[in-house]
Amino acid sequence: MKLLLVASDAMEFHGLLPLSTQVRPAAIPIHWSRIAQLGSHEILLAANGAGPHRAAAAVDAAAPSFHPDAIVSLGFAGALDPQLAIAEIVVGTAILAGGATFAAQSPAAATPHRQGAVCSITHIASTATEKRQLHTTGAIAVEMEAAGVAERAQNLRLPFFCIKTVTDLAAETMANDFYAALRSDGKFDTIRILQSSLLHPWVRLPELVRLRSRCILAARSLGEFIANCRF
Repeated sequence: MKLLLVASDAMEFHGLLPLSTQVRPAAIPIHWSRIAQLGSHEILLAANGAGPHRAAAAVDAAAPSFHPDAIVSLGFAGALDPQLAIAEIVVGTAILAGGATFAAQSPAAATPHRQGAVCSITHIASTATEKRQLHTTGAIAVEMEAAGVAERAQNLRLPFFCIKTVTDLAAETMANDFYAALRSDGKFDTIRILQSSLLHPWVRLPELVRLRSRCILAARSLGEFIANCRF
């Protein structure tokens, strides 16, 4: 089976790459891509920046030459359900994007995980207040790319999966304004984030360190989960 896996940043694939074989660059005109073998699956890993439009563009660039049998939106997400923990896996059963709803399939997986609707928005949900409001939609997690991937999968009439891992908790409000550092190419301006963090170093710098540690743990959890799934 050929799987197209779409994330926003290559870091979200860091847990999956060590579990893959025959990893090599892919000739895809996006920020970052690799072709590899994952068990019996041939996979194309595509990272093209944050947001639905960047994610949709990754599918547009990869699908015509790769000819996937299924498309997976994967990566980091914020918890909306207070019971979700850091690095916990969320398998989306539906994608809620404004007035649109996209269906999502669930892979066969023995690894513990949570299932539920995922809210896909165009900005970072950075406050506990906004997360509480989004939770009232019935979604258990929030992210920025799944809607773009789901729409393309629907247009291509391909099975769609959404698999996310938690990097920030429902009750947390971020001290750093990451969305303000998001560039037009879908990448985060790390220099701007660091400069901004120095305005309140005792709060913002520890948050950056904590978030990086969480991302490493979450990427490992995500990679192990996907490697043990049956699509």
